[in-house]
Amino acid sequence: MPLINVRLIEGVFTQTQKQDMIRKLTDTIVSIEGENMRPVTWVVIEEVKSGDWGVAGNPLTTNDVLELKLESPKVDAIRRYASPPQVARTPSIDWLG
Repeated sequence: MPLINVRLIEGVFTQTQKQDMIRKLTDTIVSIEGENMRPVTWVVIEEVKSGDWGVAGNPLTTNDVLELKLESPKVDAIRRYASPPQVARTPSIDWLG
């Protein structure tokens, strides 16, 4: 019995979109394993509070995700949020002169 657990940041997807995810994920399992799997395929959608989700040490809020959706479907969210933070480097100092 397949169990698919989907975690989303709250407030990003509508109820209709979440129901569509459930149908499509179930259809994907059925396309792989056959129609016999439909009645035993479980899909659970859990919503995480805004700000309780982080990528590469950076908190991600509902507004952050909504802004990404507005930018372009080609936005690479992983690159945007997973890139390491820029660290200011101080010039090396030669103490011995």
